[in-house]
Amino acid sequence: MKTGIIGLPQVGKSSLFRILTRAHLSEHAFSNPREAHVGVAKVPDERLDKLAALYNPKKLTHASVEYVDVGAIGQEALKETAYVGHLRNVDALIHVVRAFEDDAIPHVGAIDPLRDIKNVEFDLMVSDLGQIEKRLERLEKDLKKMRTPELEKENDLLIKAKAHLETEKPLREMEMTAEDKKRIRGFMFLSEKPMLYVLNIGESTELGNDLEAAVAKYKLSEVAARPNAGASAICGKVEAELSEMSDEDAAEFLGSYGLTESGLTRLIRKSYHLLGLISFFTTGEDECRAWTIPVNTRAVNAAGAIHSDLEKHFIRAETIRWDQLLEAGSEANARAKGTLRLEGKDYIVQDGDVMHIRHSG
Repeated sequence: MKTGIIGLPQVGKSSLFRILTRAHLSEHAFSNPREAHVGVAKVPDERLDKLAALYNPKKLTHASVEYVDVGAIGQEALKETAYVGHLRNVDALIHVVRAFEDDAIPHVGAIDPLRDIKNVEFDLMVSDLGQIEKRLERLEKDLKKMRTPELEKENDLLIKAKAHLETEKPLREMEMTAEDKKRIRGFMFLSEKPMLYVLNIGESTELGNDLEAAVAKYKLSEVAARPNAGASAICGKVEAELSEMSDEDAAEFLGSYGLTESGLTRLIRKSYHLLGLISFFTTGEDECRAWTIPVNTRAVNAAGAIHSDLEKHFIRAETIRWDQLLEAGSEANARAKGTLRLEGKDYIVQDGDVMHIRHSG
């Protein structure tokens, strides 16, 4: 699963990418403004860490999110095939928005995150509209040659999508059936992708409170509450300092700001959930590991995330909530207490389940 990072010039977008993925890229690597950079970030998960403390495994493997940093966004960039291609191939978008004052970093006009969000959103919708209009022209010709139910359904759906965009609402807010979504998946519309708005705020002595209040302060509560959207805040300057520290020093540094976790930790978790993903765990002395699956995944398909053979030869899944396992102290105790359950292939895996797959392979 890939998350694209977008934003206007000078908002701290590439810096955020470097901190997120701990990518040690030189300034020269960012000299080509249209080149995309890909990196992976570990998804912090206190639940997995606590399970690891119980088992003391040889290996600990967290879930991960892949991030793609593309050049500064704008109408001109969105006319470039390569640039749009990078954006189309991601599953969700993070829009980094400048909310910090700094005379050393130029900015056109007043700092206004909501205005910037609306402008970028408008550009994404215009890009989708152009794509839809081209396809509708083609469909009109095809339907004159031969009217098929499939072409008619696609035509009707695109007319509906065009009307929706013309009300200046992104496609992620349009109601669609599973069949509709499947039908337009190939278009990879930009405004259909889930969106996380990330405010990059300035450093302050009350940073903990400022991060909590940022979404409301900059009037993002309404856009963040819309379908398939969310909002978070970070202080890029502080995150850059944290990324160079040991865990112990970072915890002390965060405490001095009244914070228990970094803004980056929240951002990674939010982008993971925005993709509609959850984690289940496998535990043991060899490895404690988080596995990534979509929400509403059946146990048999979750087994397939571990290995295709487990899906093929699935019998049952021994299942327990992570906190119940910790409370029991061991699987044997959980089994004795009756909190370890046997679930069949149609069981819907819950976020935080610990599973052991029984199979016939």
